[in-house]
Amino acid sequence: MSPRVLLEKDGRVGRIILNRPDVMNAIDDELPSELAARVAEANAEPDIHVIILSGAGRAFCAGYDLTYYAEKDSGEGNNVTQSMPWDPMKDYAFMHRNTELFMSLWHSHKPVIAKVHGYAAAGGSDIALCCDMIVMADDAEIGYMPARVWGCPTTAMWTYRLGPEQAKRMLFTGDRIDGREAERIGLVLKSVPAGNLDVEVDRLANRMASVPINQLMMQKIVINQAIEAMGLANTQRLATIFDGITRHSPEGLNFKARSEQRGWKETVRERDQGTFDWTQNRPINPES
Repeated sequence: MSPRVLLEKDGRVGRIILNRPDVMNAIDDELPSELAARVAEANAEPDIHVIILSGAGRAFCAGYDLTYYAEKDSGEGNNVTQSMPWDPMKDYAFMHRNTELFMSLWHSHKPVIAKVHGYAAAGGSDIALCCDMIVMADDAEIGYMPARVWGCPTTAMWTYRLGPEQAKRMLFTGDRIDGREAERIGLVLKSVPAGNLDVEVDRLANRMASVPINQLMMQKIVINQAIEAMGLANTQRLATIFDGITRHSPEGLNFKARSEQRGWKETVRERDQGTFDWTQNRPINPES
């Protein structure tokens, strides 16, 4: 089986590549640990000054692999929806593990630039927002759609990047926004035409790579400490607990059951378009 995450060295730049292109780099049980391992390898390489994180194929990362997690029965080794009554601490341990592995990007001694094309959706946005900077293609999309039902972003980076009002706008709607809008509201550093994305990210990375590693490390520690002092760890702990609750609430269980019956693509379409009442477990009548 091919590695789910690759590391390539390009002079002073380390290129970490999410490598499940056939499923738009969707997150399964193994990808988070492979991601953290590649970050550790890049940090241990003395010649690498800066890391670029990207996705192979058509997208950066389309989120958790719902073919596995939403369609698969809880008795088949599925970690995200348990049979009732559920054990919240078992759920917390699983999702906390993934959150900590995503946060390897945040804790990386070397700066990480996320290069986003296609989608950074749901759990993919968690990964992107753990990076130090994000450069997006104008036509790429980012958002956390499970905020509509079946999810709470466990890395909890939205508020720290956007402030409370814009974070609420994103998580109360579950909207996806394109790169231009993401730059306008301050979610990402920059948005560029898709054809310029590689050149723009390489230019930024190479400029940063001319700075000594110890200087980069000190500046990152100081800036990150300011965010951490605001209570990031506590916020993530609460978000991770709530993420488990969303999947085991009545609405979350209805979403899971409908995914098993109809397939996740159709169920996600109903969720994202707002055409299904998850509390009443029935389609919304547009005339009501």
